[in-house]
Amino acid sequence: MDTTKKYSTGAVPYLTCIDHTVSNESYQLVYNSEYDMLVTTPVPQNLASYYESEAYISHTDRSKGLFETTYQLVKKYALKKKLSLINQQTAGPKKILDIGAGTGDFLKVCKDNGWDVTGVEPSAVAQQYAQEKGLQLHTELAEVVQQEFEVITMWHVLEHVRDLDSYIEQLKKLLSPTGTLVIAVPNFKSYDAQHYKSFWAAFDVPRHLWHFSKESIKRLFKPYGLQLQETKPMKFDAYYVSLLSEKYKTGSMRPIRAMMQGFKSNWQAKKTQEYSSLIYLLKKV
Repeated sequence: MDTTKKYSTGAVPYLTCIDHTVSNESYQLVYNSEYDMLVTTPVPQNLASYYESEAYISHTDRSKGLFETTYQLVKKYALKKKLSLINQQTAGPKKILDIGAGTGDFLKVCKDNGWDVTGVEPSAVAQQYAQEKGLQLHTELAEVVQQEFEVITMWHVLEHVRDLDSYIEQLKKLLSPTGTLVIAVPNFKSYDAQHYKSFWAAFDVPRHLWHFSKESIKRLFKPYGLQLQETKPMKFDAYYVSLLSEKYKTGSMRPIRAMMQGFKSNWQAKKTQEYSSLIYLLKKV
């Protein structure tokens, strides 16, 4: 089922954005007031083809040029922070499911630190990279059955999920009674989103189908008995997204200006708590 139709019905126009990565096509973002989120319309029938780009860095381990090299360095630091976060979530079984595992770097760190790891990644290219690191990943979440996990992570993945309702239902079934669901997504109410508007890189249409706020997460997961426990910032995202947004807006990354905007976004978020991206920790109630 394509739940974008469900959530876009009755929604009002918010912004028109361009796919800067693959097609240069225009897409409408509409605002759903019931869930306080934006929905991308229309959704292409051949959505998978919109991921087929060398610019889609999350599916590669490349370090060509300053931007990709910097990305990989920041990723290594972020992996340590993520490991620290999940280690705080359980004193019992260290069993984790990572959805959208990419090239497997996060699961490799988890495995090296005593976690029993399972991963899901639809990209065949990314799976190959992960296999070279000793990881065998599932292609779809439906392949993960009759298991319970103390931690389930989705690092910038929920915004890509087409059938939102059934996916949340599957997450609930796979989460142990005491487990923690960790979801990281961009925040369309952040300063950098408001500043760059249609050029904000984290809109990333049409690959990002949903654009969440803090209230969105609360409202979406509550009917499934999953309650938001804590919210944490992803401060590096403001700089990364600003670099790409400058490129989309001006044709150049303009690193000094982008760093200034990233800093300003994080500074504003100290007061508003509306960081460029947020990590949500949810538990069963």
